Amino acid sequence: MATTKPHVMVLPFPAQGHVTPFMELSHRLVDHGFEVTFVCTGLIHTLLLDAMPRNTDGNKTPLEGIRLVSIPDGMAESDDRRDLCKFVEAVSQYVPGYVEELIRETEASAEKKVKWLLADVNMGFCFRVAKNLGVRVAAVWPAAAASLGMWFRIPEMIEDGLIDDKGVAKREGTYEFGPKMPPICTARMPWVIDGPPEGQQAMFQVVVSDNAQATSHAEIIVCNSFLEGETTAFELFPNIVPIGPLFADQELRKPVGQFWPEDASCLEWLDAQPDNSVVYVAFGSFTIFGPRQFQELAEGLELTGRPFLWVVRPDFTSGGLSKAWFDEFSSRMAGKGMIVSWCPQQKVLAHPAVACFMSHCGWNSTTEGVRNGVPILCWPYFADQFTNRSYICDIWMTGLAVTAGEDSVVTKEEVQSKLEQLIGDKEIAERVRMLRDAARRSLNEGGSSYENFKRFVNLLTGVSRAVSLN
Repeated sequence: MATTKPHVMVLPFPAQGHVTPFMELSHRLVDHGFEVTFVCTGLIHTLLLDAMPRNTDGNKTPLEGIRLVSIPDGMAESDDRRDLCKFVEAVSQYVPGYVEELIRETEASAEKKVKWLLADVNMGFCFRVAKNLGVRVAAVWPAAAASLGMWFRIPEMIEDGLIDDKGVAKREGTYEFGPKMPPICTARMPWVIDGPPEGQQAMFQVVVSDNAQATSHAEIIVCNSFLEGETTAFELFPNIVPIGPLFADQELRKPVGQFWPEDASCLEWLDAQPDNSVVYVAFGSFTIFGPRQFQELAEGLELTGRPFLWVVRPDFTSGGLSKAWFDEFSSRMAGKGMIVSWCPQQKVLAHPAVACFMSHCGWNSTTEGVRNGVPILCWPYFADQFTNRSYICDIWMTGLAVTAGEDSVVTKEEVQSKLEQLIGDKEIAERVRMLRDAARRSLNEGGSSYENFKRFVNLLTGVSRAVSLN
């Protein structure tokens, strides 16, 4: 008689930087015998299906063991989903009800009943719904442990007078958790977003609520990081268990939940470039540049004289960029640089032709750079990206950061100078190799993340009731 596979429901926050690590986690769980229901909001569901890579026979690559399920996000079709405040407000209000419906649908069959909800800490408003239906909850944090630790310290920051109970900074400055921990700048708290003050206060309340839900309803909090990369953070917050850096498979063949189709032709282009020669430039799914900044970056890449691979999303600029100028630049750089709308980033970073990575410092990009031993030139945009920059530049010392001028624009000369410094720094290169080796050791048999993941699987299958960090 066939053994029934344990059924888990996976629920990421609906954004590219969250969906990817959750998809990677889902593939790993399937490899360990789980059946996964992967829950996406409607727009994300459509993007995932449209961007799914095709096999040599032209068919979409199947997600073996993973069932994609769509739910509404609570917003009208015409609403602006880049307005984070309105988006988070709608998701937090409507998604819990839809998650409850999905869980109830599985209750009729003992074999298909969901045993666990593996949900993003940012979706903490769904935890109680699952618990009330007898579904156990594991919280998953897809970013740095230091960033989540900052959430845990919010009551302390209020008590110390750094912020008030609405998340508003009461004084300028930074908050130090401990040695070799990124400092927190009051002007760059994760709930500080563009818009009216009431929007920031609403975001702060969601953060506080998610934090409370994670600590009160989740039986475990796992994190897409590794012990050697954030030693102090895991010492200060021992209830956060590292199981990363996550990846779907060693061969990088499985789909990892991209929102846009990947232009794989860039891999053939990389094959034609000398080893350690190419500047790879990508700013994630959310960063937007004004036309002047875009032009300065482009001309800075040209000044280096190096081959470059640059990811330019269709919505990467805020408008106003001269088409004539861009066409002329593209013509001038033909054969020297390649511009694509999206690419298989993990394969790019694993390619020997790549010399460095100019990045917005999203955590996925950061850990992918670490795991592949690529130095990073940091250009953060918002939220936890500044924390990640601090890790890269100040703690790991595996990269450098651009510096903007008084007009908040990073000049082409700054781009050229920092790229040349980064690529030519042998001490940075050695630290990059050491951190890469530490990350890989953590994932190998006997490593900290390997052992933590094994205990996590045992918890989900009922072999053990608790998971503790080594």
